[in-house]
Amino acid sequence: MDKIGFIGLGRMGLSMAANIVKSGCDVWGFDTQSAQTEKFKERGGHVCASIAEVAAQSDIIITMLPNSEIVETVIAGPDGVLSTAKAGAIIMDMSTVRPETSDKMAALCSEQNIGFMDAPVGRLASHADVGQSLFMVGGGKSDFDRVMPLLNAMGSEIYHCGPAGAGTRTKLVNNFLAISYCQMNAEALALTAKFGLDLDSTLDVLYGTTATNGQLKIAWPAKVLNHDSEPGFTIDLAHKDLTLVVEAANAAKVPMPMAAAAREAFSSARARGFGGKDFSGMLEAHCELTGSDIPRLSHNSRHKSSS
Repeated sequence: MDKIGFIGLGRMGLSMAANIVKSGCDVWGFDTQSAQTEKFKERGGHVCASIAEVAAQSDIIITMLPNSEIVETVIAGPDGVLSTAKAGAIIMDMSTVRPETSDKMAALCSEQNIGFMDAPVGRLASHADVGQSLFMVGGGKSDFDRVMPLLNAMGSEIYHCGPAGAGTRTKLVNNFLAISYCQMNAEALALTAKFGLDLDSTLDVLYGTTATNGQLKIAWPAKVLNHDSEPGFTIDLAHKDLTLVVEAANAAKVPMPMAAAAREAFSSARARGFGGKDFSGMLEAHCELTGSDIPRLSHNSRHKSSS
Protein backbone atom coordinates (compact mmCIF):
# COMPACT_ATOMS: atom_id res chain seq x y z
CA MET A 1 0.00 0.00 0.00
CA ASP A 2 1.26 3.47 -0.89
CA LYS A 3 2.37 5.69 1.97
CA ILE A 4 0.70 9.09 1.78
CA GLY A 5 2.08 12.54 2.53
CA PHE A 6 -0.11 15.59 3.03
CA ILE A 7 1.25 19.14 3.09
CA GLY A 8 -1.17 21.93 4.02
CA LEU A 9 -3.42 20.99 6.94
CA GLY A 10 -5.59 24.10 6.85
CA ARG A 11 -9.36 24.34 7.15
CA MET A 12 -10.01 21.95 4.26
CA GLY A 13 -6.71 20.08 4.15
CA LEU A 14 -7.00 18.79 7.71
CA SER A 15 -10.38 17.19 7.04
CA MET A 16 -9.19 15.70 3.76
CA ALA A 17 -6.07 14.20 5.33
CA ALA A 18 -8.11 12.85 8.26
CA ASN A 19 -10.51 11.17 5.84
CA ILE A 20 -7.57 9.40 4.17
CA VAL A 21 -6.40 8.21 7.60
CA LYS A 22 -9.94 6.99 8.28
CA SER A 23 -9.82 4.94 5.07
CA GLY A 24 -6.94 2.89 6.51
CA CYS A 25 -3.87 4.62 5.04
CA ASP A 26 -0.76 5.76 6.86
CA VAL A 27 -0.51 9.52 6.30
CA TRP A 28 2.47 11.74 7.08
CA GLY A 29 1.55 15.41 7.39
CA PHE A 30 3.11 18.85 7.67
CA ASP A 31 1.81 22.35 8.19
CA THR A 32 3.49 25.57 9.31
CA GLN A 33 0.81 25.96 12.01
CA SER A 34 1.55 23.67 14.97
CA ALA A 35 -2.06 23.83 16.12
CA GLN A 36 -3.12 22.17 12.86
CA THR A 37 -0.50 19.43 13.08
CA GLU A 38 -1.62 18.69 16.63
CA LYS A 39 -5.20 18.27 15.42
CA PHE A 40 -3.93 15.99 12.66
CA LYS A 41 -2.02 13.87 15.19
CA GLU A 42 -5.16 13.60 17.33
CA ARG A 43 -7.00 12.23 14.28
CA GLY A 44 -4.47 9.47 13.69
CA GLY A 45 -1.91 11.09 11.39
CA HIS A 46 1.88 11.04 11.65
CA VAL A 47 3.45 14.50 11.99
CA CYS A 48 6.68 15.37 10.18
CA ALA A 49 9.05 18.18 11.02
CA SER A 50 9.54 19.39 7.44
CA ILE A 51 8.29 19.23 3.88
CA ALA A 52 11.35 17.24 2.83
CA GLU A 53 10.64 14.65 5.55
CA VAL A 54 7.06 14.20 4.29
CA ALA A 55 8.32 13.63 0.75
CA ALA A 56 11.01 11.17 1.84
CA GLN A 57 8.41 9.09 3.74
CA SER A 58 5.75 9.04 1.04
CA ASP A 59 4.84 7.44 -2.26
CA ILE A 60 2.04 9.90 -3.00
CA ILE A 61 2.42 13.49 -1.77
CA ILE A 62 -0.67 15.72 -1.65
CA THR A 63 -0.45 19.50 -1.39
CA MET A 64 -3.33 21.77 -0.41
CA LEU A 65 -1.98 25.32 -0.29
CA PRO A 66 -3.16 28.95 -0.50
CA ASN A 67 -1.65 30.23 -3.74
CA SER A 68 0.66 29.69 -6.71
CA GLU A 69 3.75 31.14 -5.08
CA ILE A 70 3.50 28.86 -2.06
CA VAL A 71 2.85 25.83 -4.27
CA GLU A 72 6.03 26.52 -6.24
CA THR A 73 8.08 26.97 -3.08
CA VAL A 74 6.71 23.86 -1.38
CA ILE A 75 7.16 21.61 -4.40
CA ALA A 76 10.22 23.01 -6.17
CA GLY A 77 11.96 25.29 -3.67
CA PRO A 78 15.04 24.51 -1.57
CA ASP A 79 14.16 21.61 0.76
CA GLY A 80 10.86 21.25 -1.09
CA VAL A 81 9.10 18.06 -2.10
CA LEU A 82 11.28 17.46 -5.16
CA SER A 83 14.44 17.60 -3.04
CA THR A 84 13.66 14.24 -1.43
CA ALA A 85 10.79 12.67 -3.40
CA LYS A 86 11.49 9.21 -4.77
CA ALA A 87 11.44 8.33 -8.47
CA GLY A 88 8.06 6.79 -9.22
CA ALA A 89 6.27 8.91 -6.61
CA ILE A 90 3.26 11.08 -7.46
CA ILE A 91 2.67 14.67 -6.40
CA MET A 92 -1.01 15.65 -6.38
CA ASP A 93 -1.63 19.37 -5.95
CA MET A 94 -5.17 20.24 -4.88
CA SER A 95 -4.60 24.00 -4.63
CA THR A 96 -6.30 26.57 -6.85
CA VAL A 97 -3.43 28.13 -8.80
CA ARG A 98 -2.42 29.70 -12.10
CA PRO A 99 -2.45 27.23 -15.01
CA GLU A 100 1.18 28.11 -15.64
CA THR A 101 2.03 26.89 -12.13
CA SER A 102 0.49 23.47 -12.76
CA ASP A 103 2.27 23.24 -16.13
CA LYS A 104 5.61 24.17 -14.58
CA MET A 105 5.27 21.68 -11.70
CA ALA A 106 4.30 18.92 -14.13
CA ALA A 107 7.40 19.58 -16.23
CA LEU A 108 9.72 19.63 -13.22
CA CYS A 109 8.24 16.40 -11.90
CA SER A 110 8.62 14.71 -15.26
CA GLU A 111 12.34 15.53 -15.27
CA GLN A 112 12.71 13.50 -12.06
CA ASN A 113 10.47 10.59 -13.15
CA ILE A 114 7.78 11.71 -10.71
CA GLY A 115 4.11 11.83 -11.63
CA PHE A 116 2.11 15.04 -11.26
CA MET A 117 -1.63 15.47 -10.85
CA ASP A 118 -3.53 18.73 -10.45
CA ALA A 119 -6.76 18.04 -8.56
CA PRO A 120 -8.35 21.28 -7.34
CA VAL A 121 -11.35 20.98 -5.07
CA GLY A 122 -14.94 21.90 -5.72
CA ARG A 123 -17.48 22.57 -2.98
CA LEU A 124 -16.88 23.91 0.51
CA ALA A 125 -15.08 23.09 3.74
CA SER A 126 -18.27 21.57 5.15
CA HIS A 127 -18.21 19.05 2.28
CA ALA A 128 -14.54 18.26 2.97
CA ASP A 129 -15.44 17.52 6.59
CA VAL A 130 -17.73 14.66 5.57
CA GLY A 131 -15.79 13.38 2.56
CA GLN A 132 -18.08 14.87 -0.07
CA SER A 133 -15.69 17.11 -1.99
CA LEU A 134 -15.66 17.26 -5.78
CA PHE A 135 -12.35 16.93 -7.60
CA MET A 136 -11.36 18.13 -11.08
CA VAL A 137 -8.29 16.10 -11.96
CA GLY A 138 -5.60 16.56 -14.57
CA GLY A 139 -2.88 14.00 -15.23
CA GLY A 140 -2.06 10.68 -16.86
CA LYS A 141 -4.50 7.77 -16.72
CA SER A 142 -2.21 5.40 -14.81
CA ASP A 143 -1.48 8.05 -12.17
CA PHE A 144 -5.20 8.86 -11.97
CA ASP A 145 -6.01 5.20 -11.31
CA ARG A 146 -3.36 5.08 -8.61
CA VAL A 147 -4.69 8.12 -6.70
CA MET A 148 -8.37 7.21 -7.18
CA PRO A 149 -8.71 5.44 -3.79
CA LEU A 150 -7.48 8.61 -2.06
CA LEU A 151 -9.87 10.80 -4.01
CA ASN A 152 -12.70 8.46 -3.10
CA ALA A 153 -11.74 8.75 0.58
CA MET A 154 -11.95 12.55 0.36
CA GLY A 155 -14.75 13.10 -2.12
CA SER A 156 -17.97 11.85 -3.63
CA GLU A 157 -17.53 13.13 -7.21
CA ILE A 158 -14.27 12.79 -9.17
CA TYR A 159 -13.79 13.92 -12.77
CA HIS A 160 -10.72 13.14 -14.88
CA CYS A 161 -10.59 16.29 -17.00
CA GLY A 162 -7.58 15.46 -19.16
CA PRO A 163 -3.77 15.72 -18.98
CA ALA A 164 -1.85 17.64 -16.33
CA GLY A 165 -3.14 21.20 -16.13
CA ALA A 166 -6.69 20.33 -17.20
CA GLY A 167 -7.94 20.14 -13.62
CA THR A 168 -6.66 23.62 -12.81
CA ARG A 169 -8.18 25.08 -15.96
CA THR A 170 -11.53 23.40 -15.30
CA LYS A 171 -11.52 24.81 -11.76
CA LEU A 172 -11.09 28.35 -13.10
CA VAL A 173 -14.06 27.93 -15.46
CA ASN A 174 -16.16 26.55 -12.61
CA ASN A 175 -15.18 29.27 -10.15
CA PHE A 176 -15.78 32.05 -12.66
CA LEU A 177 -19.44 31.05 -12.78
CA ALA A 178 -19.89 30.11 -9.11
CA ILE A 179 -18.36 33.35 -7.84
CA SER A 180 -19.89 35.66 -10.42
CA TYR A 181 -23.35 34.32 -9.55
CA CYS A 182 -22.84 35.75 -6.06
CA GLN A 183 -22.52 39.28 -7.42
CA MET A 184 -25.47 38.89 -9.80
CA ASN A 185 -27.61 37.43 -7.02
CA ALA A 186 -26.59 40.29 -4.71
CA GLU A 187 -27.66 42.87 -7.27
CA ALA A 188 -30.94 41.06 -7.99
CA LEU A 189 -31.93 40.71 -4.34
CA ALA A 190 -30.89 44.27 -3.47
CA LEU A 191 -33.19 45.38 -6.27
CA THR A 192 -35.90 43.10 -4.87
CA ALA A 193 -35.58 44.88 -1.53
CA LYS A 194 -35.63 48.35 -3.12
CA PHE A 195 -38.76 47.43 -5.06
CA GLY A 196 -40.41 46.33 -1.83
CA LEU A 197 -41.04 42.83 -3.14
CA ASP A 198 -41.65 39.80 -0.93
CA LEU A 199 -38.52 37.61 -0.88
CA ASP A 200 -40.34 34.26 -0.82
CA SER A 201 -42.56 35.21 -3.76
CA THR A 202 -39.60 36.51 -5.74
CA LEU A 203 -37.64 33.30 -5.09
CA ASP A 204 -40.64 31.26 -6.23
CA VAL A 205 -40.42 33.00 -9.59
CA LEU A 206 -36.63 32.83 -9.89
CA TYR A 207 -36.50 29.16 -8.93
CA GLY A 208 -39.13 28.39 -11.57
CA THR A 209 -37.26 29.96 -14.50
CA THR A 210 -33.85 29.75 -16.13
CA ALA A 211 -32.80 32.72 -13.96
CA THR A 212 -32.03 30.41 -11.05
CA ASN A 213 -28.56 29.11 -10.15
CA GLY A 214 -26.97 26.85 -7.57
CA GLN A 215 -25.81 29.70 -5.35
CA LEU A 216 -29.28 31.22 -5.13
CA LYS A 217 -31.21 27.97 -4.80
CA ILE A 218 -28.87 25.78 -2.73
CA ALA A 219 -26.10 27.75 -1.02
CA TRP A 220 -27.68 31.09 -0.13
CA PRO A 221 -30.71 29.78 1.81
CA ALA A 222 -28.22 28.06 4.14
CA LYS A 223 -25.91 31.06 4.38
CA VAL A 224 -26.54 34.77 3.90
CA LEU A 225 -30.33 34.53 3.50
CA ASN A 226 -30.28 32.61 6.81
CA HIS A 227 -28.36 35.41 8.61
CA ASP A 228 -25.10 33.41 8.29
CA SER A 229 -22.05 35.00 6.68
CA GLU A 230 -19.45 33.00 8.63
CA PRO A 231 -16.92 31.92 6.02
CA GLY A 232 -17.04 28.60 4.26
CA PHE A 233 -15.23 30.31 1.38
CA THR A 234 -14.30 33.93 1.93
CA ILE A 235 -14.76 36.99 -0.25
CA ASP A 236 -10.96 37.38 -0.11
CA LEU A 237 -10.44 33.90 -1.59
CA ALA A 238 -13.15 34.47 -4.17
CA HIS A 239 -11.39 37.67 -5.25
CA LYS A 240 -8.13 35.73 -5.55
CA ASP A 241 -9.80 33.14 -7.78
CA LEU A 242 -11.42 35.77 -10.01
CA THR A 243 -8.00 37.35 -10.40
CA LEU A 244 -6.63 33.98 -11.55
CA VAL A 245 -9.52 33.72 -14.03
CA VAL A 246 -8.93 37.17 -15.50
CA GLU A 247 -5.15 36.68 -15.75
CA ALA A 248 -5.46 33.24 -17.35
CA ALA A 249 -8.04 34.53 -19.80
CA ASN A 250 -5.80 37.46 -20.72
CA ALA A 251 -2.94 35.03 -21.37
CA ALA A 252 -5.23 32.99 -23.64
CA LYS A 253 -6.50 36.19 -25.35
CA VAL A 254 -10.08 35.49 -24.27
CA PRO A 255 -11.99 38.62 -23.23
CA MET A 256 -13.87 38.15 -19.94
CA PRO A 257 -15.77 41.39 -19.26
CA MET A 258 -18.17 39.72 -16.81
CA ALA A 259 -15.29 38.23 -14.82
CA ALA A 260 -13.53 41.61 -14.71
CA ALA A 261 -16.69 43.35 -13.49
CA ALA A 262 -17.29 40.71 -10.83
CA ARG A 263 -13.71 40.98 -9.64
CA GLU A 264 -14.05 44.74 -9.18
CA ALA A 265 -17.27 44.22 -7.21
CA PHE A 266 -15.38 41.86 -4.92
CA SER A 267 -12.55 44.42 -4.71
CA SER A 268 -15.09 46.99 -3.55
CA ALA A 269 -16.44 44.61 -0.90
CA ARG A 270 -12.92 43.89 0.39
CA ALA A 271 -12.11 47.59 0.57
CA ARG A 272 -15.17 48.07 2.78
CA GLY A 273 -14.21 45.36 5.25
CA PHE A 274 -16.19 42.37 3.94
CA GLY A 275 -13.18 40.28 2.87
CA GLY A 276 -13.39 37.80 5.73
CA LYS A 277 -17.09 37.05 5.25
CA ASP A 278 -18.49 34.11 3.31
CA PHE A 279 -18.70 34.94 -0.39
CA SER A 280 -22.50 34.85 -0.14
CA GLY A 281 -21.93 37.94 2.02
CA MET A 282 -21.69 39.88 -1.22
CA LEU A 283 -25.40 40.41 -0.63
CA GLU A 284 -24.65 42.29 2.58
CA ALA A 285 -21.88 44.26 0.87
CA HIS A 286 -24.08 45.29 -2.05
CA CYS A 287 -27.03 46.19 0.14
CA GLU A 288 -24.75 48.44 2.20
CA LEU A 289 -23.48 50.05 -1.00
CA THR A 290 -26.98 50.70 -2.31
CA GLY A 291 -28.67 51.53 0.99
CA SER A 292 -31.01 48.54 0.64
CA ASP A 293 -32.41 46.42 3.42
CA ILE A 294 -30.76 42.99 3.48
CA PRO A 295 -33.31 40.35 2.40
CA ARG A 296 -33.53 37.47 4.88
CA LEU A 297 -35.67 34.37 5.02
CA SER A 298 -38.10 34.22 7.92
CA HIS A 299 -38.01 31.30 10.33
CA ASN A 300 -41.00 29.65 8.67
CA SER A 301 -40.02 30.48 5.08
CA ARG A 302 -40.79 27.75 2.56
CA HIS A 303 -37.33 28.36 1.06
CA LYS A 304 -35.34 28.04 4.29
CA SER A 305 -32.65 25.39 3.91
CA SER A 306 -32.89 22.35 6.14
CA SER A 307 -29.13 21.86 6.04
